Amino acid sequence: MHYVWLIWSSAFMLPWSLLYSVKPAFRKEMLQVSLLTSLLGLSEPIFVPAYWNPPSLFDLAQRTGFDIESLIFCFAIGGIGAVAYNAIANRELDEVSCNARHRGHHRWHRLAISVPFIAFPILYFLPWNPIYPGISAMAIGGIANVLCCPDLLRNTLIGGMLFLSLYAAFMLLLVFLAPGYIEAVWNLPALSGVMIGGIPLEELGFGFSFGLYWSGIYEHLTWHRGMQNDTRRFEQEGTK
Repeated sequence: MHYVWLIWSSAFMLPWSLLYSVKPAFRKEMLQVSLLTSLLGLSEPIFVPAYWNPPSLFDLAQRTGFDIESLIFCFAIGGIGAVAYNAIANRELDEVSCNARHRGHHRWHRLAISVPFIAFPILYFLPWNPIYPGISAMAIGGIANVLCCPDLLRNTLIGGMLFLSLYAAFMLLLVFLAPGYIEAVWNLPALSGVMIGGIPLEELGFGFSFGLYWSGIYEHLTWHRGMQNDTRRFEQEGTK
């Protein structure tokens, strides 16, 4: 079991690499978002061992709370979560103009981005497992994205469901290919105890809330929005 976390986290690079390969227009944004998200892997000491305690390379998680696998995992899911909806829906990237960046809902985009990072420290000190403030903060961030930019509602909801589906599939692979791993590594007595297909409910909550926030944050981070080809052509023709 010592290498399960490394193998499982690295497996997320497969869909990441697929998106990167077949959607060249998204490559720059994927890399930008993934590099930013990888920094979230440095938050691992918050969750080890309160939420889980995975065996890791060089026993880093047990000795320091940090591990290499978390950086890989966060890098991969960031890029996937950010572009999955636009890529699957075959939407093209359209750059937000400089003028538009300083008017309307865009005036609040920095606050929308910051909401989860403001909410998490507040929620963290409530008497519950740290996974719950993590899930709640990202869900609040998803709501903030939509309030800031209402036309992101569809992107946010579908992005949440898409990433939840992918994440649930990876969790099921973990259940079937590494029997007993979840029971040995997750701190199940400190959680709700609800298991769906052998997957802790909290993991599904993480997958959905991460997809909500990260799919909606795409426009705010990269100053690009996904648009259907016919809508993009219509707007371009209207400006001529």
